[in-house]
Amino acid sequence: MFEKFLHNPRKPQGAGGWFWVSLMNWGHEPLSRWGLSHLAIKPGDHILDIGCGGGRNVARMLKRAPEGRVCGLDHSEVCVEKTRRLNRRAVRVGRAEIRLGSVSENPWPDNGFDVVTAFETIYFWPNFAKDLGEVRRVLKPGGIFFICNAMNVPEEGEAPYQFWVKKLGLKTFTPSDFRKYLTEAGFGEVNVTGEGKGRVCVSALAKKG
Repeated sequence: MFEKFLHNPRKPQGAGGWFWVSLMNWGHEPLSRWGLSHLAIKPGDHILDIGCGGGRNVARMLKRAPEGRVCGLDHSEVCVEKTRRLNRRAVRVGRAEIRLGSVSENPWPDNGFDVVTAFETIYFWPNFAKDLGEVRRVLKPGGIFFICNAMNVPEEGEAPYQFWVKKLGLKTFTPSDFRKYLTEAGFGEVNVTGEGKGRVCVSALAKKG
């Protein structure tokens, strides 16, 4: 039972899922604010948050893009419901749309977003290389893909949080990994910013053509 509870964050479900989603909204607050300080959002941007979790980042980006629109995607029904509730006014007037689905089969059409974000979620993506292709597909040429993680994995030496990495089956990446995967998926101008072992953000631009 305890093992099942620990693995619930991969796809929050049931009462345990509601607990984890609420905890994420609270616990990820410093990371999210730090990450968003490195992301340039314009007032009219159309934004997609993949793995929207409890919806707090959707709310923050709605404030930073007052003339734009923010969409959220998550494979957890609990997360979708939580995000819709938290952003119900924006959903009601059409400034936010939250869908249930997988990053591997992104439900939005080609070239629709100025910005795509992924906060604390790529650890769980089924196939990082393939899924980056889906991110590239829905971004406009020149659009920004932005990743923010709590783990800054070094090129050499001991990687952080190995107990949880192994326990939860997390996928982690070094700066070289990010540059390789993003370049191969059709992104350029890859920038990696990290703080010790604590956190990292990655930005890249969707190449034209």
